[in-house]
Amino acid sequence: MGAKDPFAARDVQSRRGGPVKAPLSRELIVATALELLKRDGIEGMGLRKVAAALDTGAASLYAYVDDSNALQALVLDRALGAVNHRAAKGGWRENVRSLLGSYVKVLAGTPGLGQLALRTIAVGPNALRIYESLLRSFQEGEMDRGRAAWAVDLVLLYCTAIAAEHGNGLNPGHPEGPLVPAIRSAREEDFPMIHASRDELLAGTGEERIRWCIDVMLNGVLTTARPTPSARDSALGARSPKQTKRAR
Repeated sequence: MGAKDPFAARDVQSRRGGPVKAPLSRELIVATALELLKRDGIEGMGLRKVAAALDTGAASLYAYVDDSNALQALVLDRALGAVNHRAAKGGWRENVRSLLGSYVKVLAGTPGLGQLALRTIAVGPNALRIYESLLRSFQEGEMDRGRAAWAVDLVLLYCTAIAAEHGNGLNPGHPEGPLVPAIRSAREEDFPMIHASRDELLAGTGEERIRWCIDVMLNGVLTTARPTPSARDSALGARSPKQTKRAR
């Protein structure tokens, strides 16, 4: 038998034999919010809607979560628990490709989750485990610690953007998408470079393109020295590009 899901609501029976509400908890709130996200997207997991689904008032949720932003971070981290960390055959690069491929699949597979990942910073154990796995793989590839630290941000930001795009039903390379006919119909006299490269622009599967882009980033990181952090950055602590953008 598999381990019980700690986020699952308990089956509670009243003395009269009928079901009663499960005790309110952070785990129950997060699990409910994730189910609403899967069903209705980001807009479906507001605090009021989560409270309504739990048959309680929104004010009662604040005993367990600070606000909607905190709830979104908890939901994202819970979803990231599905990312596959199993070692892949083929060395450290294949481990990175496998982990990031699973990360994209998890985010793109739930409506709204990729968009949530773009605007929310998950700092729970599942998100940290992804950082840990990537840093370990980079170390196995003999990447110095400074480059590895920045590379984590680089590859995750790219993969998050891809997942957000595809999770929103947008696939630029899909034959029925808007990009393919636009490129195919570009006239040579107006767009000579696009016209000449139209087959190449549309070549390859989504998986092939993602793997290639990951390889490009890894090769670039391995051959590009990280600038020495300034005295100010050393004093404040390094910030990721995502954190820096949010701080502005």
